[in-house]
Amino acid sequence: MTDTVVLSDLKARHRAMWASGDYPAVASELVHDLGEVLVDAAGVRPGQRVLDVAAGTGNAAVAAARRGADVVASDLTPELLDSGRRAAARDGLDLAWEQADAEALPYADATFDVVLSCIGAMFAPHHQDTADELVRVLRPGGTLGLASWTPSGFIGQMFATMKPFAPAPPPGAQPPPLWGDESHVRALLGDRVRDVRVETRVLPVTLFADGEAFRAWFADRYGPTIAVRRSLADDPERLARLDQALRDLADRHLDGGAMGWEYLVLTATRA
Repeated sequence: MTDTVVLSDLKARHRAMWASGDYPAVASELVHDLGEVLVDAAGVRPGQRVLDVAAGTGNAAVAAARRGADVVASDLTPELLDSGRRAAARDGLDLAWEQADAEALPYADATFDVVLSCIGAMFAPHHQDTADELVRVLRPGGTLGLASWTPSGFIGQMFATMKPFAPAPPPGAQPPPLWGDESHVRALLGDRVRDVRVETRVLPVTLFADGEAFRAWFADRYGPTIAVRRSLADDPERLARLDQALRDLADRHLDGGAMGWEYLVLTATRA
């Protein structure tokens, strides 16, 4: 539909945040399996028209394409789309990669049979705008599928740990892990969907030997962590406290080198 979007200052900062570090490594080494889980839950079939919103490098989009769906992977950050495009080409998969804002999708009403977002749209700052767009582009009878970190799970707690150290959010922005709260998402979607199905699942993570290994890996690769740490560049004492808090959080969750990261899978049918 479009290769460019007009970016506000807020959107430009979001794009730069996700382009920093190495999110493709996060997608491939940590959360790769979530795409297949979500595509399974949504029951994606050959020939369906599928949109992956805030696709990143396309974990869900690629899984849907492997099933023979006609897939569009959309994201605000073209650097992530470029990485996904290269990986999909190596696997011989043909899908579209298009820059788009989850809060203002450049697609006509009722265009897609399935609309997915795998730990992506949850990071758009205005939740109701995002939910409205997810529903708008889905045809009646089509399937919406969302995978989101929960507030009580490890990533939700990581964001809560970083919050006291982070700059104040812009007016109207809501915390990403609220998308992992079933009641919050049901309120966003309202009576525009039916047959809502919800399952809380746990992603096993064995990449980190201890809290310091986790802190260092995320400080180097994960955009939100990088952004908070950069905001503290002139305050080494607070930066040290943040780093220690992240170490402590990971150490509390590690058990023999393994953690479980809780997430919510929600599917629904457009009414």
